[in-house]
Amino acid sequence: MIIDLFIEKIKEKRNPTVVGLDTCAEYLPASMLAADDGPKSVSRKIFEFNKAVIDEVGELIPGVKVQIAYYEMYAEYGIEAYKKTIEYAKSRGLVTIADAKRNDIASTAAAYSRAYLGMSDIGTKAFDADFVTVNPYLGSDGIIPFIDDCKKYDKGVFVLVKTSNKSSSEIQDAKLSDGRRVYELTSDYTAEWGKDLIGKYGYGAVGAVVGATQTAEAEKIRKRHPGMFFLLPGYGAQGATASDLAVSFDKNGLGAVVNNSRGIICAHKKNPDVKYYAAAKNAVLAMRDDLRGAIAGL
Repeated sequence: MIIDLFIEKIKEKRNPTVVGLDTCAEYLPASMLAADDGPKSVSRKIFEFNKAVIDEVGELIPGVKVQIAYYEMYAEYGIEAYKKTIEYAKSRGLVTIADAKRNDIASTAAAYSRAYLGMSDIGTKAFDADFVTVNPYLGSDGIIPFIDDCKKYDKGVFVLVKTSNKSSSEIQDAKLSDGRRVYELTSDYTAEWGKDLIGKYGYGAVGAVVGATQTAEAEKIRKRHPGMFFLLPGYGAQGATASDLAVSFDKNGLGAVVNNSRGIICAHKKNPDVKYYAAAKNAVLAMRDDLRGAIAGL
């Protein structure tokens, strides 16, 4: 199962770091850009940047998360760079997370799922990521098509449960008549959706996005659902520390991956004398050592 493969790569690397390739022109070294760059040339350079970063850090990490919004800005050229980035990461043995936060209902949800996890109605693959992030707001009929493809193609999803943005409490912390918070209700549904996709390590391929800055809520969800695998954004630039994340992991250092985007791909901005890919590697090594120092079992 894909979740078992993910965990085995974490165990092998002793590192739950996922590099977020949220790459755009603004994040590229100035030396890569030209005054007359348009979307086609920028997209080509973004892929060149991503490829070099993957080559440099691929032996240190289990996977990458690729946020599609940064690529959609450049229209069809950006989408091509997105596709090529996922394909290249997979060719280097990395687990890929398409951060697309997709959702709709019925046949439209199924079409989204086919785009990221499965095959189109003519038998072609679009992005073919290992995982995709999904928004549960529309309920089960917007999620089940993804679950069906997870079973069919050995894929996974991460459901938005408790996010790291400041206004997440406006909806996610609302209290229900039975005393649960909305994020707790969402975690319960997530567990139900993933009950048939539990791997040999006890974790499921239907996981939860839980903001790394939401320590108390993460601890509650972990106690509520010990077999739920977490994707933890918010380390570094958003303020979360390794000690904040410890509650999300089990005694063996498993149960979650930690995403870091700008802290890695923009590390060269703070170290202009270091090549961007070398700066990214240094940032990954520092993050790995930080996590190992805070999380038991790593």
